[in-house]
Amino acid sequence: MSDSLFADASKRLEEAMKYVAISDDALEHLKYPKSSLAVSIPVRMDDGSLKIFQGYRVRYDDTRGPTKGGVRYHPNVCMDEVQSLAFWMTFKCAVLNLPFGGAKGGITLNPKELSKMELERLSRGYVDAIADFIGPDIDIPAPDVYTNPMIMGWMMDQYNIIRRQITPAVVTGKPISMGGSLGRDTATATGAFYAIQIIMPKFDKLPEDTTVAIQGFGNAGAWLAELLFTAGYKVVAVSDSQGGIYAKNGLDIPRIRQYKTSSKGIKALYCQDTVCDIADNQSITNEELLALDVDILIPAALENQITQENVNDVKAKFIFEVANGPVASGADKILEERGIYVFPDILVNAGGVTVSYFEWVQNRSGLYWTLEEVNQRLRQKMVEETEHIWKISQELAISMRTAAYVHALHRLGEAINAKGTRDYYINGGMS
Repeated sequence: MSDSLFADASKRLEEAMKYVAISDDALEHLKYPKSSLAVSIPVRMDDGSLKIFQGYRVRYDDTRGPTKGGVRYHPNVCMDEVQSLAFWMTFKCAVLNLPFGGAKGGITLNPKELSKMELERLSRGYVDAIADFIGPDIDIPAPDVYTNPMIMGWMMDQYNIIRRQITPAVVTGKPISMGGSLGRDTATATGAFYAIQIIMPKFDKLPEDTTVAIQGFGNAGAWLAELLFTAGYKVVAVSDSQGGIYAKNGLDIPRIRQYKTSSKGIKALYCQDTVCDIADNQSITNEELLALDVDILIPAALENQITQENVNDVKAKFIFEVANGPVASGADKILEERGIYVFPDILVNAGGVTVSYFEWVQNRSGLYWTLEEVNQRLRQKMVEETEHIWKISQELAISMRTAAYVHALHRLGEAINAKGTRDYYINGGMS
């Protein structure tokens, strides 16, 4: 366990515990996931062969409400990763004060190697395997790495078939035509953009004087790049899994996004091309992007991108975590000692789960909001919680990550304690 991602994720609490009066019962409760499920998913492939895929779903904590979390399709998916992501989701929901606990799911595969029909059979097979583990009042899946609205639509439809009823609130991130929320597909990026807009003026940084590098040009990274570009920030580098591009005077982000989404970039469900094929910009590696001398570095790909091995190469003054867990715990202290501000994933990328909550609310009520209403509500949430965490950070002289965990622990501790603690029972109940 000492080398696991979950053990590394759990270390985030150690520093926060110094600043929170939380019961032993609550601490004990948060050490372990509520339930974990591993399933085998048989899929008939297009060539007639049968292939078994390994799937997972972890519900970490449901003290504050039904659990919530995405489903990722990736070769590195394993129980340790899924449990860690569910742990982070627990705190993310508490940070944004959502009535959810944390969950996560995934299937171990390279989705780019499957046809659309194989992906559909796999997605429906996953729901067949976990149908008794999920539900609108139990656990609500959503998109994550290499999953999208179409895949969420397949999952919801399969759940409907199994239950013999229409249950749109079982899954969020669905197509709009199936009950999805406006703004959900861009929510992670939009929430991160709001956080950046709230934080940077505190350091007297104007957009036109601020350089940005973004690792990860998937849905969140690409949309955030365009939002920043439109707001006047100088986005000088972006990358995807194959490599990246750099331009000292700034990149033409709309052109790069168009390239990625044009017919020469996406001809199937997943993109086969890479941003580094655009010839009139300097090609760089993902490692070189992380070491660029920029104002803002945005890791928007996968976890553990900045570790003790490469942390000293980082030159950015501010890091906004759009990916989950991109900075390893061992690198945190070094960045702090070097005066580099890290704004944590459980705050910065919480726009996705926040608008998933909005989608769930809309599904349950049958009343649907305009895009303007969704973004206004999201901005209100992000401003309120970012300012609250900034205040904790300043008052206690602690990092924004520690402040976010302090904020979340207060809310989780109160909810757990409300069910009764050792002190409550030993001291005679309500007396």
